[in-house]
Amino acid sequence: MPNAVVMTGYGPPEVLRWAGVPRAEPGAGQVRIKVKAAGISPTDLALRAGYLKAFPLPPDAVLGFEVAGTVDAVGPGVTGASAGDGVAALLLGLGGYAEYAVASIWARKPGTVSWIDAAALPTSAEAAAGVLRQLGVRAGETLLLFGGGGSVGIIATQLAVARGVTVISAVGEHDETLARELGATPVRYGPGVAGRVRALGPVDAVFDAAGTGVLADAIALAGGPERVITLSDPAAADFGVTLSEATPGRAPGALDETIALLAEGRLRLRAHKSMPMRQAAEAHRQLEGGKVHERIILTLP
Repeated sequence: MPNAVVMTGYGPPEVLRWAGVPRAEPGAGQVRIKVKAAGISPTDLALRAGYLKAFPLPPDAVLGFEVAGTVDAVGPGVTGASAGDGVAALLLGLGGYAEYAVASIWARKPGTVSWIDAAALPTSAEAAAGVLRQLGVRAGETLLLFGGGGSVGIIATQLAVARGVTVISAVGEHDETLARELGATPVRYGPGVAGRVRALGPVDAVFDAAGTGVLADAIALAGGPERVITLSDPAAADFGVTLSEATPGRAPGALDETIALLAEGRLRLRAHKSMPMRQAAEAHRQLEGGKVHERIILTLP
C-alpha cells in the first residue's frame, strides 16, 4: 500500500499525517504518476485550516494541486505518454502530497528542468496564463498587477511583457528590484497605491494576485469591474469582480508553454526550497509562521 500525507480533519498543521492509502487507478485520459516532488500552495494552507469549507473535502483528503514525477501507468485513451516518462502535472482534484497521484493535465518534463522546479510550475503557470487570457490583455495595453512578487505574479509578469503588454507591478519594497528585472514598472504596495499608479498613466486591466483588500482601488483604476480578476479575494462577488477558478479548458497548453520556456532559461520562478514529504506538517507550520518567504516543495526519494 502506498503512502500519502492524509488530512485527518480541519485544523492546525498537526492534522497532516503520513499514512497508507489505496493505490488509485488511472481512468480514461489519465496517467498515474510516481511522485518525485509536490508543490505547496497558499490554497492548501487555507483548505487544511478550514477557511475554504465551501469547497468540501472527502475524509482523509490528500492536499496538493501540483506534482512532478514519472508516469507509472496510463488509462484508456491516453496518447503521447508512457510508463517512465518524466512529467509535471496539474491536479485540479488535489492528491499531490502522495507517493502516487492521478492526473488528467500534464506536460512532458524536459531533462534540463529539475523535479523541484517542475513541481513548482503547474498551478502558478495555469493561473497566470488563465487570468491573462480571461482579461484579454493585448500588446499595447497596460496591466496593473497586485502581488507581482508572488509565484503567480512572477510568471504573469513575464508572460505579459513577452506579449508586448506594459506591466505596472504593485509590490513591497523587497520585490521592487525583482519587478524591474522581469520587465515591469514597480509601484509601492500599500496606502496611496492608487495615486502612485495614476501618476504612471491609465490602466486597461487589473490582475489581483495578492489576495485581499485591493478591489476598490482596482475597479477605480480600471474604470469598472469588467476587466478585474482576483485570485482569491473572498469579497469578489461584493464588488462584481470575477474570482479566478481553474478549469480544464481555461488555459489549454499553459503548462506545455511554460515548461518549455523554463527549459530554455526564459522563465523565472519564485525562489523555493525543498523538504521531505513526510515533513509536510512542519512545512505548513513554517509557511504560516511568516518567517519563510520562499515556496516549499515537498520531495520523495
